[in-house]
Amino acid sequence: MNAFIAVVEAGGFTAAARRTGDSQSAISKAIGSLERRLGVVLFNRSTRSVTLTDQGQRYYDRAKPLLDEMDDADNELASSTQSVSGLIRIAASATFGRLHVLPLIPDLLLRHPGLQVDLILSDLVRDMVDDGIDLAIRVGPVNEPDAIARRVASTPLVCVGSRRYFEQHGMPRTPAELADHNCLLYRGLSESTHWPFVGPEGRFSVSVRGNLSSNSVETIRAGVLAGVGIGLFTKLSLTDDLRHPDVITILDEFMGDARDISVVWPRRRFVPARVRRVTDFFAEAIPLRI
Repeated sequence: MNAFIAVVEAGGFTAAARRTGDSQSAISKAIGSLERRLGVVLFNRSTRSVTLTDQGQRYYDRAKPLLDEMDDADNELASSTQSVSGLIRIAASATFGRLHVLPLIPDLLLRHPGLQVDLILSDLVRDMVDDGIDLAIRVGPVNEPDAIARRVASTPLVCVGSRRYFEQHGMPRTPAELADHNCLLYRGLSESTHWPFVGPEGRFSVSVRGNLSSNSVETIRAGVLAGVGIGLFTKLSLTDDLRHPDVITILDEFMGDARDISVVWPRRRFVPARVRRVTDFFAEAIPLRI
């Protein structure tokens, strides 16, 4: 199986032999033995190229993750210390990641100097398997059937505008009055055009509209700070801004919703030690920032 993976990733038998340090004949014999055992042809062979058959592609898609997990298990058991090492790819939304994940990375690397961290900050919810992401930190519901989520904290929603905007347009005293205001819409929220509130009779929503919408929290935040309109945010997205005298939260008595903060990883039989350690680190560190 290792020879098969090497041929696929190196693009040929000769290149695979160089990668593994085996002879080309040994690689060929190993592939031939595997094909006989499986009863299928894994490669289309020609004098110019070696390509996977349909059966070979299916076998590669299943075998590669299994061998990776075996390597992780070997490395974990072979280690005589409690340290973890290797590359870990972490994904988080741009604003939350900048404010609350990035500041934790130095401490993570101090605790585990053998780690190599690849931090991906994007408001786009990336496919964890396709993008090779080991761990994601999500704010809001996790709607990924092939993922496992560990809730570590929550953050309330806040409705915010700038002093400049309210001086020009007045301040809404009830959620219904938002219909007369310019509401900036963050498309990352499931309720981007229907903002949720809580009143004496329970939960309700208000339809809102405005002249700016975006899939980026930073864009909506910049519009609110510039006096363009009113925005709905998770409180942790505005940690520093809420201390500014020109930033005003409104309708506080009607705000009751919160969003979970979860650490998410792909569902698989074996979770590498580095993923478990980094999960535990963020599960402990993130609530301390709230």
